[in-house]
Order: sequence, then structure tokens, then C-alpha cells
Amino acid sequence: MGREQAPAGAAGQQQLQSTMSYTVEQLVSVNPYNPDILPDLENYVNEQVSSQTYSLDANLCLLRLYQFEPERMSTQIVARILVKALMAMPAPDFSLCLFLIPERVQMEEQFKTLIVLSHYLETARFRQFWDEAAKSRQIVEVVPGKELCESGFFHSPSICFEQAVQAYAIHVLSLTYQKVPRSILAEAINIEGLSLDKFLEHQAANSGWVIEKGSRGQLITLPRSEFNHPELKKNSADNIPLDHVTRIFPILG
Repeated sequence: MGREQAPAGAAGQQQLQSTMSYTVEQLVSVNPYNPDILPDLENYVNEQVSSQTYSLDANLCLLRLYQFEPERMSTQIVARILVKALMAMPAPDFSLCLFLIPERVQMEEQFKTLIVLSHYLETARFRQFWDEAAKSRQIVEVVPGKELCESGFFHSPSICFEQAVQAYAIHVLSLTYQKVPRSILAEAINIEGLSLDKFLEHQAANSGWVIEKGSRGQLITLPRSEFNHPELKKNSADNIPLDHVTRIFPILG
């Protein structure tokens, strides 16, 4: 004999209450291929857009569910996922997300634009990136812009698209330069004039930057790291204990 089935309405109500008792992360880890969690994941994307939260795992889970149920795909949600992934660079999140998006969807204009923007960032072509982003404000502004962040409307500036990209640009420059000319920095982070002066003052006070006067203008000394000062890089051979080396000699003999 089979078990008695609860009425459909009661079962649905019970399932809804059960779903609401879990966080999105728990839903993803417990049953990532359950299509019933798709609305929760979509709502979570919107929450990520309006706050400083971000979950690659949840977003990848949603994109996988879209693969199984393409008729339920929201291109608006997908675009928001990709914009948040761009903000996570240098992590490879954008490529991981793009791999799960059907080619026919990628051919839509907004996704072609986001792919171009990603390419510009990956190749450190920051001037081209900012020019393209300025022409595509309606796409990238699904995440709050710099003006709203600076107004104090949001709790953390880290959620701003512009500031996330600027942080990535500074990261790239710090891998290459010990001292970066002001003009190159200005182009990379898309800040000029008095706004750049204020930015440099803030970085000098809080991040250890040093502003110098050079023959061709200002030079900004970036914090020392193993990337821009190779002598700081530890040689892995130096980390091998001597007793480990002596154990090898009998084997070689």
C-alpha cells in the first residue's frame, strides 16, 4: 500500500514554509538542481545588486537551472549576474558564468557588450573599457553607480561598479609599476583633476601611497609587493628544511 498523499495545496504550503526556513546558500548546497528554488535564486541576484553581497556559487547554480529550464530564463537576471562577475575581477567569475550561458543568448546586444568589456579588463585596456562603459550606461548601471554610493545612500562603497573596476585597475598597475605616472593612473581609473587629487590624498593617508614630483609630472609610488619588487619574493628552495634535503642523499646514492 502506498502512503497517503497530502492535498496539493497543503503540500505546497508545507514546501514553501520549508523553503523559507533555509538561506539561499543552504538551498544551493542541499539541492542545487531543484527547480523550485529558482525564484529564490533570482531574488537573491536582485539582493546582490542592491547590496554589497555576492555569491558566485548561488549565481552559477541559477545559471545551471536555466540550462535545464530555458523557458524560465530571465535575460535581465543573467545580465546582472555578469555585471557582478565583472566586479569580482581578477577572479575568473565572468568566464565561469559565461560558460553556462547559451550562445544564442550571448549574441544579444547587451551580452556582446559585457563580453567586450570583460575583454578590455582582462587585457588591461582601461581607456577603451571606460569609453565603452560610458556608451553602455543602461547595461552596467544595473548595479548602483558612483554618484549614489558617494551620496551615502548605500552603506558600503564596495558595491559600486566604478569603484570595483577602479580597484581592479589599481591591482593590475601594482603588478607592473613601482612608480606609476599620474597620467597612466588617471587613465586606468578614469579620474582626473581635483577628483584625482582627493583620491591620491586619501590613498596616501590610508594605503601607503607616496606622491612624488618628477620631471614629467607626478609619480605615485605604490606599496611594495613581491610583484613590483621581485627581491621580496621568497625562493621556495629556501623554505625546504635541511633535514629534508639530507634524506634525499641516500636515495640519490
